Amino acid sequence: MAGRGAVRLDTQTWQEQGLETRSPGRTRGEISQDELAHQWSRVRGRLQEEIGEVEYRNWLRQAVLHGLDGDEVTVMLPTRFLRDWVNKEYGNLLTAFWQAENPAVRRVDIRTRPAGTSERAPDLAEVEPKTAIARPAAAARREAEERPDMSAPLDPRFTFDTFVVGKPNEFAYACARRVADGHASPGFNPLFLYGGVGLGKTHLMHAIAWELSQRSDEVTVAYMSAEKFMHKFVSALRRQSTIEFKNELRSVDVLMVDDLQFLIGKDGTQEEFFHTFNALVDSGKQIIVSADKSPSDLSGIEDRLRTRLGCGMVADVHATTYELRLAILEAKAARAGVVVPGRVMEFLAQKITANVRELEGALNRLIAHANLFERPVTLETAHEVLHDLLRAYDRKITIEEIQKQVAEHYNIRVSEMSSARRARNIARPRQIAMYLAKQLTSRSLPEIGRKFGNRDHTTVMHAVSKVTELIEADPDFAEDVELLRRILTV
Repeated sequence: MAGRGAVRLDTQTWQEQGLETRSPGRTRGEISQDELAHQWSRVRGRLQEEIGEVEYRNWLRQAVLHGLDGDEVTVMLPTRFLRDWVNKEYGNLLTAFWQAENPAVRRVDIRTRPAGTSERAPDLAEVEPKTAIARPAAAARREAEERPDMSAPLDPRFTFDTFVVGKPNEFAYACARRVADGHASPGFNPLFLYGGVGLGKTHLMHAIAWELSQRSDEVTVAYMSAEKFMHKFVSALRRQSTIEFKNELRSVDVLMVDDLQFLIGKDGTQEEFFHTFNALVDSGKQIIVSADKSPSDLSGIEDRLRTRLGCGMVADVHATTYELRLAILEAKAARAGVVVPGRVMEFLAQKITANVRELEGALNRLIAHANLFERPVTLETAHEVLHDLLRAYDRKITIEEIQKQVAEHYNIRVSEMSSARRARNIARPRQIAMYLAKQLTSRSLPEIGRKFGNRDHTTVMHAVSKVTELIEADPDFAEDVELLRRILTV
């Protein structure tokens, strides 16, 4: 990289200059290698904290800072695939964290390491500075201005635009929108979101924070996990700076605390949160809290705090339906610009039912596998790549379950499996269900017939024969039956 104010960090530069203090004659706007090292180290730490250890290790561990040129940071990765994946999935987050560390940065350029480079250039976060230097006055002032900021970083992917709304979450979404449109609304303070893991509570909280922050620079929002709240409180106790901690928290306009169940059994932290809660609500400030259970079911939380948490709006994020899971997968694939066959997405939506994070993670794994090995995404690769995840959903197959799954797939009532109706749109799914019952269970033909409206065993034999014939003659029909079989067995 050329240009005034550039800090270039390749192997030769590090060998020749190491991490010496900046020259006295450095022009204004330049920063030393030490300063850049500190910034990169903090950015990596925030990335690791935000996306988790597993994702960080898989996608970002090999990222190396190449340098800073003016307002552009360059990060190097070893392969084009990693470069494209990180740019698509984490580019915005990386830019946001860099701008938080250095407001002068406007762009993060993610590149591949030049061909022929046999040795990995040293990463700034891994090299110990040889000489400690005094931080420049501008950086010191910036840190002083940022110190009161209690908020954890927000994920730029978690906005209202990217939240897929369905029957299970529409009420929680509407409540979140109401608070984002005008915080401290009567009847909505506090807003308490609750539901199982991976159903969208954190997404909604981030979306509220983004919306409020973009609407007005004057609204101060502090978002943090309950664990971070406790950590900051304990740190303040150790530093004997609890007054400063209280003042910082109570100066915000909106306080958001995620995963409140973490405070169960932490009496001292509960006490502090209770007083902070009262102080903010009494001042007309907004409180938004999430947990895995409703306030009345949070055993281990003091009664007075539980009562206050339930006095506003309590919204449940229910478990997802098949339709919502399918919509989430379609939206994610569209945002990623990847074509995934509809049957694969139907398979994932049918099989992975408990957790949206697992659902999205499964899709990410399939896309990554397809890109790495240059293979199309198919039902076979889904079975191969996700075998460990799908194993958790294994269960004993029953005829009732087969009937329910086939009926849902063909959009008919389960009762039609036992009815006397012989219309083609009813008879064909019934035959498929009989065929799958014969293939996937140990029931005899007469037993299967009894489960389908006391039909004779010869009717079951005819159904099995007919479906076998259609599978051999019609590839689309065969794929349909195979999809149902995989949904039921994997």
